[in-house]
Amino acid sequence: MSNNSEIGKAFDFGLFQRVFAYTKAYRTIFWTVVIAAILSAAFAVLIPHLVKSIVNEALSSKDGELLFTLTLAMLGTLVGQVIAQLSFNYFANLLGESVIRDIRVKLFQKMMGFKMTYFDNSSIGVLVTRAVADMQRIGEIFSQGFFVIVSDLLKMLSAAIYMLYSNWRLALIVFAILPIILIATRLFQQAMKVAFVEVRSQVSNLNSFVQERIAGMKIIQLFTREDIEKKKFRDINEKHQNAWLRTVWYNSIFFPIAEISYSIGIGMVVYFGVIQNIENVGLNDEGSVFAFFFLMDLLFRPLRQIADKFNTLQMGMVAANRVFKILDTDSRIADNGTSEKTEVKGDIAFDEVRFGYVEDEEVLHGISFEVKAGETVAIVGATGAGKSTIINLLSRFYEINSGHIRIDGTDIKEFTLRSLRSHIAVVLQDVFLFADTIAKNITLGNPDITEAALVDAAKQIGVHEFISSLPGGYQYNVKERGTMLSSGQRQLLAFLRAYVSNPTILILDEATSSVDTYSEQLIQKATDKITEGRTSIVIAHRLATIKKADKILVMEAGNIVEMGDHKSLLEKGGYYSNLYEAQFMAEEMA
Repeated sequence: MSNNSEIGKAFDFGLFQRVFAYTKAYRTIFWTVVIAAILSAAFAVLIPHLVKSIVNEALSSKDGELLFTLTLAMLGTLVGQVIAQLSFNYFANLLGESVIRDIRVKLFQKMMGFKMTYFDNSSIGVLVTRAVADMQRIGEIFSQGFFVIVSDLLKMLSAAIYMLYSNWRLALIVFAILPIILIATRLFQQAMKVAFVEVRSQVSNLNSFVQERIAGMKIIQLFTREDIEKKKFRDINEKHQNAWLRTVWYNSIFFPIAEISYSIGIGMVVYFGVIQNIENVGLNDEGSVFAFFFLMDLLFRPLRQIADKFNTLQMGMVAANRVFKILDTDSRIADNGTSEKTEVKGDIAFDEVRFGYVEDEEVLHGISFEVKAGETVAIVGATGAGKSTIINLLSRFYEINSGHIRIDGTDIKEFTLRSLRSHIAVVLQDVFLFADTIAKNITLGNPDITEAALVDAAKQIGVHEFISSLPGGYQYNVKERGTMLSSGQRQLLAFLRAYVSNPTILILDEATSSVDTYSEQLIQKATDKITEGRTSIVIAHRLATIKKADKILVMEAGNIVEMGDHKSLLEKGGYYSNLYEAQFMAEEMA
């Protein structure tokens, strides 16, 4: 979305209503904020009224008792104003935090249901910005934006009405200065509207850049790209700095103009107030001049703050527009199935399946094959042949273009997603571990998997000894992405995670392609154990590991070019035979 379009929608009333709709669940808090704002405005105007009464009545008549009474009233008013303002600030922030909590939960749930295609085409850094920084900006609509603006407008309106009631001549003098502030405020908010959209854009770019480089720091250092990345970061950071400096420049212009206008108003009120009392002997209205000092501050200070709060509101609306854009994104796998089978045999059938990650660019060209329950099927082929695509489609991470995929004769679209995926476990080449304990990374919070069951499963596939050797054993924290473990150790944990889930269908995606010899032996033992009695699909780069497979599918450019067991494919002397011989020779030479 372009900056201009974001600016155009920044104060869209429909968008604001949509944000505001989240306050319906917190009506009591909402009305507490409203009442506190009204009381705060009333107390604010009562203070200059009491000042006027003290000067005109108590001091002029030298009435000590009246002075004491008015002073107590002033003290009570100040206490009331403090309580009202404290309540306003607390409950406005409480409302804002409650709203963003609800929206953030909804956003996270939405993102968890997206197709993998969405994440393939989206920057993780931008999504993190939407879920964290932009959400906080939405909260500021309530805590520092809308309600503060309304509260300030109430104070300004109350001050203006009281000015006219107290001394309309001085009020008109003050009002004559207001257009200067109003024009300056309008120009300021228009300039800041553009500036803050640019700020948010640069913040997203900066977050995305930093996150990607930190995640890929090993590559940066390995290929000595530090200087290149430093230059790129300097350029992005400079754009970020310039965007913020633009807002500083606008503030530097606006606020001095507002201060000068306020000072001129004070001077004019003093001058004409004194003249008025001199010319009208016996008027005895010196208190109005003192009251107007407070009233002008009540009128001009909120006006200056409104410009600042308007910017906060502006940034919040821009952030809301971006967050709602994600919430409105239709990128979910249709979960319209009704079948929730608790048990399946594990028969798999692909029937003329066609698929492409990009429209009009097919990756699979009408492939068909069958896997019987309990069979182990291996899929081999060059990079990009479509091997991993098959397992992505079986788990319904993507929707096929045409054809059918069936489990036990039932189209996978007829299963609920939860039911379908509960019968499938996948061990990927790139194992992802959360920054948590080994136990929690294996069970993933499943309360049905007890600690005893976990230990027993680890012993069965031969990884208990390795886990027990770690500090804390199963409670060892593997840190972010499992960086405290070797690739082989992470792979073993992935096998254990798959095993304890007790799947009917097991998928191994090149699980031994990047591990050492010792880890490979452990993984081979684990593989033999967890594939026993299960339908297994093994994607293998090293053909020596799949000799025992019941069936081997040989893929090339999205097509199945050969199919059979290891012996028959070698005897055929085709693609598989050539590939096997090439690997065998390479290993011999090594």
